[in-house]
Amino acid sequence: MIRIVAAKDFTPVSAVDQSYEKERDIVLDMINQIRQHGDAALQAFTRRFDGVDLTDFRIPQHVYAAAYQQVTPQFTEALREAIQNIRRYHEAQRRQSYMLLDEHGTTLGQLIRPLQRVGVYVPGGTAAYPSTVLMNVIPAQVAGVPEIVVVTPPDKEGNVHPGVLVALQELGIQEAYRVGGAQAVAALAYGTESIRPVDKIVGPGNIYVALAKQAVFGKVSIESIAGPSDILVVADDTADPEYVAADLLSQAEHGELSQAILVTPSSRLAEQTAYALEQQLARLPRQEIAAASIRNRGAIIITSDLAEAIEMANRIAPEHLELIVEEPDPWLARIVNAGAIFVGTYSTEPVGDYFCGTNHVLPTEGTARFSSPLNVDDFLKKTSLVRYSKTALLQHGEKIIALAESEGLEAHANAVRIRLQKEDDKL
Repeated sequence: MIRIVAAKDFTPVSAVDQSYEKERDIVLDMINQIRQHGDAALQAFTRRFDGVDLTDFRIPQHVYAAAYQQVTPQFTEALREAIQNIRRYHEAQRRQSYMLLDEHGTTLGQLIRPLQRVGVYVPGGTAAYPSTVLMNVIPAQVAGVPEIVVVTPPDKEGNVHPGVLVALQELGIQEAYRVGGAQAVAALAYGTESIRPVDKIVGPGNIYVALAKQAVFGKVSIESIAGPSDILVVADDTADPEYVAADLLSQAEHGELSQAILVTPSSRLAEQTAYALEQQLARLPRQEIAAASIRNRGAIIITSDLAEAIEMANRIAPEHLELIVEEPDPWLARIVNAGAIFVGTYSTEPVGDYFCGTNHVLPTEGTARFSSPLNVDDFLKKTSLVRYSKTALLQHGEKIIALAESEGLEAHANAVRIRLQKEDDKL
């Protein structure tokens, strides 16, 4: 089912490349409806797309306690430990404001402050993603964001999945709403009677959510426009083909446009992994989705050596890169384009998705060439501070005037010149 090709013959199959003009028009109309009609439009869209008639979107407080009775103690215990791991990892990313003082008494600095209000979109409805809550909320909390609001689609009874509710409760999120889709993004960006607007929107969603985030960018900040998930495994002859196949399928089951690629100099590993894929696919509940992903965008690329495999990985710039080779450290230093790198046999990608502490919101579709995982910096803003001394202005004022005049900005030059003249008159 999966194609096996030599590196020289590999041509990547990109995700469906289309303008989404029809979907974009729908989203823009929905955003305008929310801006004009507020909660009334939210109610209409929730009735239309989620099949439930809600008049109060805020998740009632009493449902949080009840949610603990609907999940297993093992889930709650694992969730709490994951929270500790994720928080510890992100606390190491904290930055501090700084000041630079020179001999003339001038102070230059950078003030680092959290955003004041952030919206987190958590997909829902037919699926549940408590891990999305953790990965988006925790770095915002570590950054010091005082107001974090979560939106998530309700099911047809107007309920939210208990796993998501428990995650919200464990993180102390008090403001959460049963609303999803492009209408939720619009409400976060522009506000309604029930939902106050935010400064930034983070979190994954379907194409309508992605297009809505793109449309409101500029009114608010966003972290990224996420594409289909992908994984690339670089492995040598020492890798276990069953492990490799399982890791490829861990991303293939996300969706038919997900991409799973093995790059290896070992023909034996290539053939055995292809066989293991067939065997494991037959047992997957999401077999049809994973099979379509493997068939349409999956590949096993055979290279001449590991150096070529690393070169191929850097060219593809995967969201997740697994390095399963006998001596990984020398090769690790040569990887420059990857959202996250998982080193060794036991660093399977789901470890990062759920538990170890790194963030699973990663750059997709080759954007790891210039983008980073979601992190604490995404919830901070930097402000420059200038306290220029009289001594410094007198010493450098003429230089500033010369630069301003070279650009034809006489008022800029005059703002400095008038100070120099007044100081000169005092003498």
